[in-house]
Amino acid sequence: MRYGDAETVRALLVETETWAVVGLSDNRARTAYRIAHYLREHGKRVIPVHPSRVAFEGEQGYARVTDIPVKVDVVDVFVRSGLAGPVVDDAIAAGAGAVWLQLGVRDEAAAARAEAAGLRVVMDTCPKIEAHLAGW
Repeated sequence: MRYGDAETVRALLVETETWAVVGLSDNRARTAYRIAHYLREHGKRVIPVHPSRVAFEGEQGYARVTDIPVKVDVVDVFVRSGLAGPVVDDAIAAGAGAVWLQLGVRDEAAAARAEAAGLRVVMDTCPKIEAHLAGW
């Protein structure tokens, strides 16, 4: 069940520009790659975050969200639930505007920490699933 109201979801899809996609590798068969490409098709700057620091469609990769030298609007989390908490903490430390935990990724405590820090939170859904809210 999605965590985050429809207006928050719509706002993140429509009003943001820079998305850090955590777990994005160069494997085109992976869901993270396909969703990152989808976000690019809809005008988002996608910054890959993966321990291997792979580039994505010309955008330099970083090992952690806190390594990214520009302001990130949304940190999109493609790691399993047990690893999501530290990523959310990095998003908070980096001053991101929001965290989006992908379909099947849930961490209620991390979501609460993010909200307490002023970040908008969406959890357990995918931008492509919610695209109708943005008119995509």
